[in-house]
Amino acid sequence: MLNLTAAWLRSALLCALLVAGGAAGAKATTILVFGDSLSAEYGLPRGSGWVRLLAERLAKEAAQYSVANASISGETTSGGRARLPQLLQQHRPSIVLLELGSNDGLRGLSLAAMRENLAAMIRASRGAGARVLLIGMRIPPNYGREYAQKFAAVYSQVAGDEKVALVPFLLDGFAEDLEYFQADRIHPNERAQARMADTVWAQLAPLLRARTR
Repeated sequence: MLNLTAAWLRSALLCALLVAGGAAGAKATTILVFGDSLSAEYGLPRGSGWVRLLAERLAKEAAQYSVANASISGETTSGGRARLPQLLQQHRPSIVLLELGSNDGLRGLSLAAMRENLAAMIRASRGAGARVLLIGMRIPPNYGREYAQKFAAVYSQVAGDEKVALVPFLLDGFAEDLEYFQADRIHPNERAQARMADTVWAQLAPLLRARTR
């Protein structure tokens, strides 16, 4: 009787371990979105931003991924650089969508510092085992056309130097159309979010396919 009981307990324990292992194997892999107000649903109804739309598409087409949105309105690259290490440790993402720099440009901050901060965040993400999709932006020529052009060029320079995927411009295709913007003429409205999600998806999808090969 004792032997039968022991055998049953061993069998039950093995089943429990297999179930636990299966659950762990099925656990979603995290995509960390790390951005500013453009990713934080500024001025939008909750749940209507491009990050949420991206998460819904992932649920249908790549359900093994979940999305953690750590974006904060007003964030600069220096603030993001300081904040990122704790988030990498907390979420342990496999992919980081890095959407920062707009507030640096709108405040006329050093582009050299912005470039170094973006590179440092990419290296930190890679060091934590994540791949990076850098999301680029452009700014109006408030500080002169030369500054705006150099600002836009930072993203391609960093992506090339660090060898990461790049979304050249998050607002591609509608940046000049005020129908897609809130009253401040800076932040995209609800109508624009699906277009932003599609723009990001075009560069994210190859990373997802590469991960599953």
